[in-house]
Amino acid sequence: MTKIHIYCVPGLAANTKIFELLKFPEETFEVHYIEWLIPESINETIEHYAKRMCKNIKEDNVVLLGVSFGGVMVQEMSKIINPKKIIIISSVKNSNELPKRLKFAKLSRVYKLFPSNSITTIENFMSYTFGKMAKKRIEQYQIYLSLRDETYLKWAVYNVLHWQQKETLENVIHLHGTDDHIFPIKHIKDCIGIKNGSHIMVLTKASKITTLLAEKLQF
Repeated sequence: MTKIHIYCVPGLAANTKIFELLKFPEETFEVHYIEWLIPESINETIEHYAKRMCKNIKEDNVVLLGVSFGGVMVQEMSKIINPKKIIIISSVKNSNELPKRLKFAKLSRVYKLFPSNSITTIENFMSYTFGKMAKKRIEQYQIYLSLRDETYLKWAVYNVLHWQQKETLENVIHLHGTDDHIFPIKHIKDCIGIKNGSHIMVLTKASKITTLLAEKLQF
């Protein structure tokens, strides 16, 4: 039996350890992890960056899985490699699903006020744009936040805010927590809701997510 290859991209500034609790049946699936690259410059387009990320993929007809900003990235990557399926967790399918605070941060350019030379930038940015509860979630997640490169942080925050995707792509499975305070589910359409799931449910609801996805992907 030919295995289904799943390529996983973590959230903003996170490392691939966030996927450590997702245990797919080994007889059916082979899981690969793609770490974030350092942008060539702050002005590198997300399209060009996605093309570089795709160089890590060796098989055809793969499944792309991304968490949060990684969900945005795998959707961009899907425009290059035509995957079997796109899975996004705790993410958005188009710019219309971004919360109002994030849209305001884009218009006001408030994100430029935060120095991008440390991981605390992410905490400060999240606290300002999403509120104290979101900052708490990020602090819980901090053990997995290891990418501290200044160029990457500036580039990633900019591309979260300025993602140009207007329409939802086909072939997307979207899992979203009912208690996600980063991307509130009230702004999300056509998703599979995970009861009591937070923005870090890839860790806290890993067993449920794995079971659900294993069923969805075996076709």
